[in-house]
Amino acid sequence: MTEEVIPILHVKDAGAAVGWYARLGFGTQWEHRFGPGMPAFVEVSRGAVRLFLSEHQGDARPGTLVYLRVRDVDAVAAEFGVTAQDQPWAREVELRDPDGNRLRVGTPAEGG
Repeated sequence: MTEEVIPILHVKDAGAAVGWYARLGFGTQWEHRFGPGMPAFVEVSRGAVRLFLSEHQGDARPGTLVYLRVRDVDAVAAEFGVTAQDQPWAREVELRDPDGNRLRVGTPAEGG
């Protein structure tokens, strides 16, 4: 088993959040509910990158910031209708999901 860190993001509607994250290339791996009508806990992944999306109160704070490194930030920017900005360390965009969680998405600068 490879050790890893998986950020947990609070979402109000897991179905809507899964749709938004699909635009970033994430696909649903599994969903868990303790029973009908109970809050959802969902894993989404993009290659080896995974996120947990939780409707459970107290699992995460709204407005959390996650950094996602990608090969082509300009493709992500185009999907969301924003412009990537050059920083000394990367070319980046910052996005907010429907629940206000922030995702800074970047492609490392040459040599960075």
